[in-house]
Amino acid sequence: MHDILLTPIRLSELEMLIQNSVRKVLNEGNYPSLPPSSESNDQPLTVQEAATFTNLAVPTLYSLVSRKEIPFFKRSGSKRLYFLKSELRKWLLEERQKTVSEIMEDAMKSVRTRNNKGR
Repeated sequence: MHDILLTPIRLSELEMLIQNSVRKVLNEGNYPSLPPSSESNDQPLTVQEAATFTNLAVPTLYSLVSRKEIPFFKRSGSKRLYFLKSELRKWLLEERQKTVSEIMEDAMKSVRTRNNKGR
């Protein structure tokens, strides 16, 4: 029979219990082998697959490649282009547009900095 104890616990205590349990399992080595991370198992994508992943048209991808504005691979002597999903994901997230509140916050920081320098 299993002993079951129900007791209120703080979130911080629960987090600590989980962390300690995970550390214990990892230190003892009693865990199944973990699957490789998706980043290390990053398969090359074709132009069509990259277009689908980025939601861009194939001609747009070729244009970005020709201007070297998107990460890609091309073997010498080959016409084929390849892309890594992890690099495309990073590229898509690089030029995130700031929200109005972020722009206002940056402006206020700039004003405060200028005011502090003048003193």
